[in-house]
Amino acid sequence: MRADAQRNRDRIVEVARVVFREQGYDASLDEVAKRAGVGPGTLYRHFPQRENLIDAIMQSWVDRVTDAADKAVVAEGSPRDVLLGWFEAYVALISLHKGGPAKITSALGDTDSPIATKCRTLTAATERIVERLAAEDALRDGVDAVQLCRLVGGVATVADQGDLAPDVVRPLLGVVADGLLR
Repeated sequence: MRADAQRNRDRIVEVARVVFREQGYDASLDEVAKRAGVGPGTLYRHFPQRENLIDAIMQSWVDRVTDAADKAVVAEGSPRDVLLGWFEAYVALISLHKGGPAKITSALGDTDSPIATKCRTLTAATERIVERLAAEDALRDGVDAVQLCRLVGGVATVADQGDLAPDVVRPLLGVVADGLLR
């Protein structure tokens, strides 16, 4: 890629991160192009679909997910504390942008989504938590990482759409945890 094209691409990603944080993932791509100082054609040449742009934004997010899982796997406390700690980190990670929880949760089951690979990072991270808790015989039989991701993603989506404060979300996550633990 030419240097000027790479600069344009990088600028679009940087601006999109800000615009999506302000307005959500459904923000106008024309607004992103305008703020980035490029034409819509340049934006769409680099990112043919909105999801391609979201995927580019999520590159650094993958590392944050992995770091959060690393901490959760070695966290001390009861299985409930470990699970709630992971759930709270999970909600925070998928809620960085308005509309993020719904977009990310729906991509978990959509193998054609450009962000599906990034979202599988969440499933893999959650699988590590499931393995830890299963080794402690703390989870009900049949609980798997995808179920957990969808359950917590559902709570995060409701919280996002209803603008619920974290102190309102935590008890909801507690109900989910209580239903999953022995």
